[in-house]
Amino acid sequence: MKELSLRSLCAYLPCLRAKPLLFVRWSFLVSLMINAVNYAQAIEPSIGVDMTAVPESTQTEEVSKEYAFSHQTVINLAQTLSTSLMKPAEKAPQSLIDMDYPTYRKINFQQNQAVWGNTPTKFSVQLFAPGFLFKDLVSIDVVENGHAFPLNVSPDSFSTPNTEIGQLISLVGKYAGLRLHYPINRDDYNDEFVVFQGASYFRAVSKGQSYGLSARGLAMNVAQPKGEEFPMFKQFWIERPSSSQDAIVVHALLDSKSITGAYRFGIYPGKPTRIDVKATLFPREDIEHIGIAPLTSMFMHNSALDASDVLDYRPAVHDSDGLQILTGKNEMLWRPLNNPKTLEVSAFSDASPKGFGLIQRQRSFEDYQDLEASYHTRPSAWIKPINDWGAGHVELVEIPSNAETNDNIVAYWQPKEGLKKGQSYSYQYLMTWSNDTPVSLDLPRVVRSAKGVKLFTTRPEVVIDYNKMPDVNVDDLTIDASISNGKILEAIAVKNPHNNGVRVYVSFDPQDASLAELRVQLKQGDSAVAPTWLYRWIKE
Repeated sequence: MKELSLRSLCAYLPCLRAKPLLFVRWSFLVSLMINAVNYAQAIEPSIGVDMTAVPESTQTEEVSKEYAFSHQTVINLAQTLSTSLMKPAEKAPQSLIDMDYPTYRKINFQQNQAVWGNTPTKFSVQLFAPGFLFKDLVSIDVVENGHAFPLNVSPDSFSTPNTEIGQLISLVGKYAGLRLHYPINRDDYNDEFVVFQGASYFRAVSKGQSYGLSARGLAMNVAQPKGEEFPMFKQFWIERPSSSQDAIVVHALLDSKSITGAYRFGIYPGKPTRIDVKATLFPREDIEHIGIAPLTSMFMHNSALDASDVLDYRPAVHDSDGLQILTGKNEMLWRPLNNPKTLEVSAFSDASPKGFGLIQRQRSFEDYQDLEASYHTRPSAWIKPINDWGAGHVELVEIPSNAETNDNIVAYWQPKEGLKKGQSYSYQYLMTWSNDTPVSLDLPRVVRSAKGVKLFTTRPEVVIDYNKMPDVNVDDLTIDASISNGKILEAIAVKNPHNNGVRVYVSFDPQDASLAELRVQLKQGDSAVAPTWLYRWIKE
């Protein structure tokens, strides 16, 4: 298979495990850089700065002019761009790109320069400087009273290792991304809670959470032989909220070889943080493999279904442990994640889906025993379509990985007919960055899945634990279990008093198959009483 990574980072980050990367954890890199900026004590290396190597478009007085703005402005720009070939993003001067990591991490946006930082508005905006691996330049405009104007960079915007770097960043006049701040954990401190940086990646946290999985504007040709295409948010517009508003609006212009798009993000921080997304897309060509509302995460191992190949004192290492889907017919599906030996792609066909997401279900420190990564505080992300998405499937891509710094899990919605050149498409959805699936909270859930062999046999067996079933009589339950290859040998349900639920045992014979799809549904009469459990069993 071809490499699916945005770019390889191992050579620049000696603190990471020096193993091959198949999919780079962009969000991990951003976290590492943000955190390191304030604590770095590295010795300042010398650096030559070419003060003339500044993109021409940034050297103009026109950038200071205001102009009327609405979301239609972004839609018109995207539609116009779609009628011509993509122009590559402007790049930072080579002097900034050639910086090493210790130098780049010492460039820090000045807190006293935060947009709206000294106003009654509850939100503030901080910016990322271009340089090192972040070489694509992003334009950022502020919108106030229906008019937009560029956020200009001054020599005081960033603290830098030397004055030459600060002057060059100022001359460039553009950024590498942005982050939003709001007091989500306590009233007297503005927490960073949303970051837009790198291609079309963004991520968010809710109260009490730490960064984990990421979202993207679009996913293009994931796991396809011709290689993945990475659309980019080239320009942002940030609307200034009033002092009484607890929400903020960010607009973004997406551009790529195959497509353009206009995005509107209505962002509501808190418990949980929610992002209302509206995407208007204009394909430059017919697109067969496109991912709508893509989520990108990491799964290495747990001690129940996917044991680590190397010795690890931690019982589990993952940002997400399952894919959950609420189908158009109101069937809830739960699919535990794998870290497979080879690339695995799964498709869950549906029409007019009601939701899907990558979920971090285990919320206790004891589940992970990791004092640094705090995996028990990583968010889940749930996508709820607002308009009708028609027919298609939720696609799950599981990529082999041997390092937790890799994002090796991708999930998204793929329209059945793809997208056609010359047409426009609108997708609206609500993203919720919660601790668990924010739907059907009072209904039973799959809280644990495990595999092994049936006692006194060599036959494989899976165990599924459901919670929130304290009054269920197991004699009234039936188990609808099926397997794509081989046969089901036995399926039984017993009470589980430790979680007020039910445990189901399913043993099976895969016969000569190396792979089999398992499906288990717990019923009372003709009605399902818990999510349908799906699993891809792979012979070891």
